[in-house]
Amino acid sequence: MNNFSEHVSFIWSIAEILRGNYKQSEYGKVVLPFTVLRRLDCVLEESKQAVLDKAASLPKNIDSAMAEIMLNNASGHNFHNTSKFTFAKLLDDPANIAANLNNIINNFSEDAREIFVDRFELPLQIARLDRDNLLYLVVQKFAQTDLHPDTVDNTTMGYIFEELIRRFSEQSNETAGEHFTPREVIRLMVNLLFAEDSEALTKKSVIRKLYDPACGTGGMLSEAEKYLKELNKHAHLEVYGQELNGESFGICKSDMMIKGQNPRNIKYGNSFSDDGLSEERFDYMLSNPPFGVEWRKVEKQVRKEAEDFGFDGRFGVGLPRVSDGSLLFVQHMISKMNTNKAEQSTKSKDQPARIAVVLNGSPLFTGGAGSGESEIRRWIIENDWLEAIVALPTDMFYNTGIATYIWIITNKKKPGRKGKVQLINATDLHVPMRKSLGSKRKQISDEQIKTISELFDGDLANSDDRVKWFNNVDFGYSRITVERPLQLNFAVMDERIKQLDDVKAFTKLSGAEQHEIKKAIQTLDTEWIYINREEFIADLKSAFKSHNLDVKGPLFKAIWTALSERDETADVCIVQSGKAKGSIEPDPELRDYENVPLTEDIEAYFQREVIPHVPDAWIDHEKTKVGYEIPFNRHFYRYVPPRSLEEIDADLDKVSAEIMDLLREVHV
Repeated sequence: MNNFSEHVSFIWSIAEILRGNYKQSEYGKVVLPFTVLRRLDCVLEESKQAVLDKAASLPKNIDSAMAEIMLNNASGHNFHNTSKFTFAKLLDDPANIAANLNNIINNFSEDAREIFVDRFELPLQIARLDRDNLLYLVVQKFAQTDLHPDTVDNTTMGYIFEELIRRFSEQSNETAGEHFTPREVIRLMVNLLFAEDSEALTKKSVIRKLYDPACGTGGMLSEAEKYLKELNKHAHLEVYGQELNGESFGICKSDMMIKGQNPRNIKYGNSFSDDGLSEERFDYMLSNPPFGVEWRKVEKQVRKEAEDFGFDGRFGVGLPRVSDGSLLFVQHMISKMNTNKAEQSTKSKDQPARIAVVLNGSPLFTGGAGSGESEIRRWIIENDWLEAIVALPTDMFYNTGIATYIWIITNKKKPGRKGKVQLINATDLHVPMRKSLGSKRKQISDEQIKTISELFDGDLANSDDRVKWFNNVDFGYSRITVERPLQLNFAVMDERIKQLDDVKAFTKLSGAEQHEIKKAIQTLDTEWIYINREEFIADLKSAFKSHNLDVKGPLFKAIWTALSERDETADVCIVQSGKAKGSIEPDPELRDYENVPLTEDIEAYFQREVIPHVPDAWIDHEKTKVGYEIPFNRHFYRYVPPRSLEEIDADLDKVSAEIMDLLREVHV
């Protein structure tokens, strides 16, 4: 990266001009849009006169779309600017610098103008800077740095933007990691993404479409395009993305314009509630959605889509908990695979699609059988879409040191992978960084990326202990409900009668009513303990009847419940009404659950694992649910035996001797 640190330091120093007039958390509102503006100014400078000449020669009645094409041709890019001003020329007229700078913004082509006006809201900052007599100083500083791609290539520029965002996010206590992904992680993801597409890597004039639903500053899109070009210079990758953060969107869109991509493929907004590319389908998808970010703000829209469209929409299979939207991104991306249900043509069914998405550990196992998360995992695995999961080292990302995983999802596995899922443990494949960036202390070298890619390409016979293969069904289980009988004894002794004072249904009664009920109860034998519920209830009803008390329903149940106590020697309670009448009543407090692998017979498991411990138990088959989880760490757990007592004693003796030596020195 040429002059990366130098450029970051210089641009960061410009923020110091704002001190006092701006809060630290507001520096990014000025520095980021001005950096983008200066970048575009440098790109267009060499063709400025050609664009002005072409603009002057255009007929007044020319169609705006045609004029746009002709001016773009003159600029040599898919955007242009017809203002006569540049950053250098702005300095020649200090008195009118605000008006002239707005003139530059207003004379950009539509896509570029949207970035500065609608997303960065730069005209508002220009007015504020001008009012505080800071505008000339800021423009003067930016005019001193050359951000032309020949000086600062696109990859380095991406790093500069991301480092600036990271610093500004730290100033305002925001989450920098929502904006960008380490380049070596992207490179690994792209490696895995293209691994099965030999056509894109070898044939001429191949066109592929790639999408990132949380594209941030566009790092993933840029790196994927660059990497595919390295593999096949004749291939063409059309990139698409959507971003919710206005500043990141502006940076991404401007970057796409400079690289010759269609900037209108980059959409602004929330991918869940306002899908800007709802009709598009893609060959590849690549994303690092924010870890553990809640989706409460769009909950209403997401739930409505799930209810209205079911499996024909994006979220019909299930919804994860509101506190983490990671699996919503996965569902959204799957809906955009070439073989989505909405695409019924034979042609679309023949086109494979592949997804690489970085997630934290939560989507692997959060949520029990029947939960939204489990149903989403079940849907993915039973459709045979999950191809592989790669565990990355910790401390790889700028805002968190937690464990992360790359999921590879595809709608067309190779024959040898059908019905299988590959788990790759790459947690030990890393090298230390010379200098930490936030929480990022490790990186993956090119050689290690090659190693992981080779592990992924290996077949089922691979004996490397970092790779494990599983059948899809291995991740599924039946969650059975184990019931045991309810056994109660009943008594009308004083301490149990006092328990009625804590029963809500009883305390709602008037004092007189409470007194009468207690009086009726005390007519029963206070020395007798009932071990049969039906007998006690019959006697209790008779007592109430003899006192002309009409006690029924929930109140009656609350009373006999307060007078009961669990007793293993008592008779088993029998259900007295409903479709289960006559059957043994289960005890909710003794209810338990067992997860039985789908590869095992439920009854055989129950007889082997449960009955020997609780012979009176049974399974309530109506409550059985199928769940899926991916216990990644369990499969790669390595037992490390504890140290022997002799070793520990030796260490203690050594430390004791050192302490005694120190004490002797003190006394001497």
